[in-house]
Amino acid sequence: MEEKRIAVLSIIVEKREQAEKLNAYLSEYGEYIIGRMGIPYREKKVSVVSVVLDAPVSVLNALTGKIGQLDGVSAKAMVR
Repeated sequence: MEEKRIAVLSIIVEKREQAEKLNAYLSEYGEYIIGRMGIPYREKKVSVVSVVLDAPVSVLNALTGKIGQLDGVSAKAMVR
């Protein structure tokens, strides 16, 4: 079994229409999520989402990759 790691996934959403798919991905990996915070930055027309996870690196990479493939959405993970 792969060791779990604590990570912060930072997501910037530039196309609000992607929110439904983003939330579906986060729900799919919900068992690994410790907490999340979303901040709409209306002046810049973006949303910033931070997700804290405790998951194997392969799971973190899979989720980050799926989210990063959404048009108008970027994601980066910082892993401990």
